[in-house]
Amino acid sequence: MQLAIDHEYLQQTLHTLLATPSPSGMTDEVVRLVCAELEKLGIHYELTRRGAIRATIPGQQSSPRRAIAAHLDTLGAMVKGLKRNGRLRVVPIGHWNARFAEGARVKIHCDNGTVLNGTILPLKASGHTYNKEIDSQPSAWDNLEIRVDETSVSVDQLWETGVRVGDFVSVDSQPEFNENGFVNARHLDDKAGVTSILAAAKALLDSGQKPVLDCHLLFTISEEVGVGASHILHGEVAEMVSVDNGTIAPDQNTCEFGATIAMQDSSGPFDRHLTKHLIYLCQRAEIEFSRDVFLYYRSDAAAALEAGNDIRTALVCFALDASHGWERSHLRSLSAVAQLLAQYMLSQPLFGEHENVIGNDQDYPLISSSERMRF
Repeated sequence: MQLAIDHEYLQQTLHTLLATPSPSGMTDEVVRLVCAELEKLGIHYELTRRGAIRATIPGQQSSPRRAIAAHLDTLGAMVKGLKRNGRLRVVPIGHWNARFAEGARVKIHCDNGTVLNGTILPLKASGHTYNKEIDSQPSAWDNLEIRVDETSVSVDQLWETGVRVGDFVSVDSQPEFNENGFVNARHLDDKAGVTSILAAAKALLDSGQKPVLDCHLLFTISEEVGVGASHILHGEVAEMVSVDNGTIAPDQNTCEFGATIAMQDSSGPFDRHLTKHLIYLCQRAEIEFSRDVFLYYRSDAAAALEAGNDIRTALVCFALDASHGWERSHLRSLSAVAQLLAQYMLSQPLFGEHENVIGNDQDYPLISSSERMRF
């Protein structure tokens, strides 16, 4: 039976998150925002030393535990240098192509608290001046600069304003919510995933039901630079479902209006049993879904395993077109992901009392025969 997902809450939460700058390395504000939201929902949480969030929804039993993870950090940029003409050299934070930076509206966050507006532009930005050279210049980060919306025409004026090398640059999300459910914005990766987790938690709490197992809601702060969930897990966590984007492209099988279960990414296959369990939950609750394989992709799950955590991992995706660029998703997809996460928190332990021990055939902890018939 499906739980009621609060669609108004889902959309408003996503809008608020998108309006909060959070490039990797500058996530304090968005962390405070999510902490406040967890307090409103009545969910206990703690912060790691580095500022990631570990929240807990108590279950009917405390061990083993489950975890659901998404990342709060986004792509961004950093000031590389102050130029004599009053503009700024820029380098990326995270991995995104320079062609998607051209024309981006940004904010420069100075150490003295000043926030300046600007635009990332190619060095040759005017066809009226450079003619065909604007088409022949390479698309590369060293061919970009930030035009600052200040009367700064020299290094000295930039310095007096407060700009320094190493200042963080956040890229404006510019969200647009369409009546037909499409959402266009920067940074849907992974603020849409965070939104789905919060919506799932709200639906679960509103229903008055209690998860079978304690479930950690993990919000990491450095996935875009490869760290992810490497430092946030407790030892008693046996399963972790990572929530991130599924790419819409001709050679992909991602479901644009539902949830997508990733079978493998660039780090290798996900846990077969946990993945099949999620597929079963989609079938049982009649959640629209698909299966997909991603070749150039990694998530919080990979970082958790590389850090030495002995856990089973899976990846649930919301639909995303033009990832790390001009992104688009659909609220139906986010709702489907939220529904799946809620069903997962309510589901029985994957291997029951066996505690994931691999032994002889008769001892091996398989999913029940009735569930296997569904695949």
